[in-house]
Amino acid sequence: MPKVTVDTIIADVLRMDRGTIPIFLNSGMHCLGCPSSQGESIAEACAVHGIDAEKLVKELNDYLEKKENK
Repeated sequence: MPKVTVDTIIADVLRMDRGTIPIFLNSGMHCLGCPSSQGESIAEACAVHGIDAEKLVKELNDYLEKKENK
């Protein structure tokens, strides 16, 4: 599975694995259904919401890696 970066588009992460939704929601990013989130990178969305993009990317990659290694 590809690694998520701050430049990854949110919609692409959701297409990779819908199980990432709670990670976004728990970080305070509740706009996953918003049309602008479909073309926004993680860095862009985090800047708007005041979220640490690197921390979110780490959480996403940790989740994806754990799931892949099961």
